[in-house]
Amino acid sequence: MRLSSAVLDLSPLRASRPFRDLWLGSSASALGGQFVTVAVLFQVWELTGSAFWTGAIGLVRAVPLIVFGLVGGTLADAADRRRIVRWTTAAQLVTAGGLAAQALLHAQSLVLLLALVGAQATFGALDVPARRALPPRLLPLAQVPAGIALQHLSFQVSMLVGPALAGIVIAELGLTWAFGVQAVTFVLAWLGVLRLPHLPPDAGADRPGLAAMVAGVRLVLRRPVLRGSLATDLFATILAMPISLFPLVNEVRFGGSASTLGFFLSAVAVGGIVAGLLSGTVTRARRAGLVQLAAAGSWGLALAGFGLAEPLWLALGLLAVAGAADTISVVIRAAMVQLDTPDSHRGRVSAVESVIGQAGPDVGNFRGGVVAGLTSAPLALVSGGLACVLGVAFVGWRNRGLRDYRPPTPQLPGAGG
Repeated sequence: MRLSSAVLDLSPLRASRPFRDLWLGSSASALGGQFVTVAVLFQVWELTGSAFWTGAIGLVRAVPLIVFGLVGGTLADAADRRRIVRWTTAAQLVTAGGLAAQALLHAQSLVLLLALVGAQATFGALDVPARRALPPRLLPLAQVPAGIALQHLSFQVSMLVGPALAGIVIAELGLTWAFGVQAVTFVLAWLGVLRLPHLPPDAGADRPGLAAMVAGVRLVLRRPVLRGSLATDLFATILAMPISLFPLVNEVRFGGSASTLGFFLSAVAVGGIVAGLLSGTVTRARRAGLVQLAAAGSWGLALAGFGLAEPLWLALGLLAVAGAADTISVVIRAAMVQLDTPDSHRGRVSAVESVIGQAGPDVGNFRGGVVAGLTSAPLALVSGGLACVLGVAFVGWRNRGLRDYRPPTPQLPGAGG
């Protein structure tokens, strides 16, 4: 294989100015999201000194994402997607300004802070389904996997550098500046969607409502590729999510150093970035379903190995492998979901994917904590990783449509290509 075919495919950025604008704006807002995550966590701790309230931040964000994500899916299939992402991005910019203002004015109100966080999560939930459904309308269909790989890579980079930069800004300049950075990034995100073409729904699109939501879920259950791809993701996240176990593993095996704990998170991000930079191999793969199954199984095996690893270098190496496998699985899954879904249902199916992507890791981290509390962190990791492998193997065995799935050939143009 030539090196040029293995490295990150940049052709979507050259092929479509609207996609390029969208990618630049989304990359900026992903970095801003890391800033606000650290800033909110820091401010809530400063206000309360309570682990209960720092944990409540996740609940304040998760509930709107799950509830309004499904609503956003029906809107994305019934209205102009450009209009949706313009207004939701503008609304998130307003809430970012509100967060910066409350820090600047030293409001010292936990209720106000969490209300702004919840409002921003609500507008984000309405935004995500329409935004995820944009690449197939802006790119030739054969370039959609490469476009999604570019989006995921920018997110991984923001996860790697964003928290560290946010910590420096908060320490040197204060909370107002950290919240202000997010506001600036949302200005860039809004500019990124400003020049999108009109993206009206199909003629005869379903009206928003409960019936439309149910129709989206039914489509997922009827189509083997969608059903199998999302089931694979659920097995990987619910059974093998390791983040909640990092502090305990660090304490038991590596002395509890904060720097070591940071290395765990960075190793996962580094693996994801490396896989993203070499994503040309997987975005051009003809057996995309098998690639996702193999990546999800590798994720489980790597985390089972992490549960047994004694030397720090081996533990970090296995986490990097897990991060790379996760990136490959997520990119392939997102591409198959978009390509196997009719445009009339892409918003609703993207909403289902988003809800699974939000809820699966949270449930998986909870499962890991419960099992570790009853037994030990190594047993929770090993049992979860191996159960993930078995679950993924079961999906592969039962779902021939996923095993045999092949993406569109380069000759097939997209609706917006």
